[in-house]
Amino acid sequence: MAETVADFVLARLRAWGVDHVFGYPGDGINGLLAAWGRAENEPRFVQARHEEMSAFEAVGYAKFTGRLGVCAATSGPGAIHLLNGLYDAKLDHVPVLAIVGQTHRSAMGGSYQQEVDLHSLFKDVASDFLETVTVPEQLPNVLDRAIRTAYGRRCPTAVIIPGDVQELEYSAPGHAFKMVPSSLDRSGWRSVPSDEALQRAAEVLNAGERPAILIGQGAAGARAEVMETAEKLGAGVAKALLGKDVLTDELPYVTGPIGLLGSRPSYELMRDCDTLLTIGSSFPYSQFLPEYGKARGVQIDLDPHMVGMRYPYEVNLVGDARETLRRLLPLLEPAASREWFDGVRASVERWWEVLARRAEVSADPINPEFVAHCLDPLLPPNAIVTADSGSATNWYARHIRMRGTMRGSLSGTLATMGCGVPYAIGAKFAHPDRPVVALVGDGAMQMNGLAELITAAKYRFAWEDPRLVIGVWNNRDLNQVTWEMRAMGGAPQFLPSQQLPDVSYAAFAESLGLTGIRVEKPDEVTAGWQRALTADGPAVVEFLTDPSVPPIPPHATWEQLESTVASLVKGDAERLGVAKQGLKAKIQEFLPGRGSPSGKE
Repeated sequence: MAETVADFVLARLRAWGVDHVFGYPGDGINGLLAAWGRAENEPRFVQARHEEMSAFEAVGYAKFTGRLGVCAATSGPGAIHLLNGLYDAKLDHVPVLAIVGQTHRSAMGGSYQQEVDLHSLFKDVASDFLETVTVPEQLPNVLDRAIRTAYGRRCPTAVIIPGDVQELEYSAPGHAFKMVPSSLDRSGWRSVPSDEALQRAAEVLNAGERPAILIGQGAAGARAEVMETAEKLGAGVAKALLGKDVLTDELPYVTGPIGLLGSRPSYELMRDCDTLLTIGSSFPYSQFLPEYGKARGVQIDLDPHMVGMRYPYEVNLVGDARETLRRLLPLLEPAASREWFDGVRASVERWWEVLARRAEVSADPINPEFVAHCLDPLLPPNAIVTADSGSATNWYARHIRMRGTMRGSLSGTLATMGCGVPYAIGAKFAHPDRPVVALVGDGAMQMNGLAELITAAKYRFAWEDPRLVIGVWNNRDLNQVTWEMRAMGGAPQFLPSQQLPDVSYAAFAESLGLTGIRVEKPDEVTAGWQRALTADGPAVVEFLTDPSVPPIPPHATWEQLESTVASLVKGDAERLGVAKQGLKAKIQEFLPGRGSPSGKE
């Protein structure tokens, strides 16, 4: 049989090193599905329960490998369903390729069934590269360029292939007018700033007495260089959430996350520093950065389109973080005094004590902080942790300490709900020999997680390490939005929108042949995690948690406190519990501890 366009697509993906494609079938990609059958499922087609989950799984795969994530969907509704996952890739700068079917060319423009203007649909999310293949000779250049662009610009791209084109006999572009040949190779490259720019940056950093470093995912390949820079300058290091796994939290000068979900030491680091070095981060909340005029700044970022934002930096270094720091380090002078550095270390030590006390505060029935606090020491040093969007993200950000070769990620910029479980499944296909843990709220679990448990059950025997643990905070409330309404708008909890049905997630898991564990008391939390982490396959462990425990920001403003009080006065359904739990949590910051400079407050 002659090679078809669909056959060539799969062969080209294999040549690019693609070993998994996350997708869902439909007649718009029937030609591709038939080619998969002829190719004996190489690259492997991973069937999700929904195209959005396919895209999320591709994002998770790409985030935890640095390689291209690929998803496939049929025309019309299938293509539409991909959008949320692709926007997640776009906003978090992740290389993903979407291969999408379209109605036959003969029907296009005829308002045919499932005909959607896919170029209009994808023109924003795949703005860096989007093309429709209409003849076989066009294919290699389009596919290669889509892949090369996804890698080079760290973005989603899309290739649309009408159903009839998929089944055409493939013929390569010839050596002729208006033919565009192509090639596979993508050699490595490193961008570095000029020597003059590096010298200016060093002058700013050397002049500081209270330096701070903020890192994001763009610093991931520069772990050793970031450590050397911090130790040489005597700087504390705060981490944007997408950069949480860049440095181990075992380092005493790592102040943890920054922002509303951040830590007190990170807040104080930014408040009191006189110099800021930002590496590979586009952290958007400028109110958590130093006040303008109080600190001088230097930024390092690979993307000239993203550099110079968020803060009035004096020097913007466009370049790869690792190579830039290697050239910058010889120009930096060791800190003349270690007083600032020692103060940062003391603040970090104190914060871990505060978090431990917060976690141990009693609640009804279980303190949600205690759930994450108990998991932290149990995580294997090679674990991959995914977090969904919601109040559980606070507990992931603050209580889960990265160490060893641990990895962690979440939907950083889009902050979409429903990504935690499909991220974890993508991570399992990326690293089948490593344990993966997803931390998910009950709202996200009801939105997407329950259906994707079916996917986990379907592929449970595909992974060398069987451990895929989904931890669910079951508080029957869309809790993050509830707290935002209280703190930002002074509005009481609106039960018709916020209250969730009480679903037994553990029982649903058991109905699929998975391990299901329901934890209803604080003294069962550690044992619940231990059982899930030692299960012989995917496990769901749900914890009945108290929705009244507040995710208190590192520095709650008077306006936020006043708004919260106003919401309670207006008749919030949880007003007594909220007041009680908020007071108990906040008071932990004022108790004596070894980490404060004097050992007391």
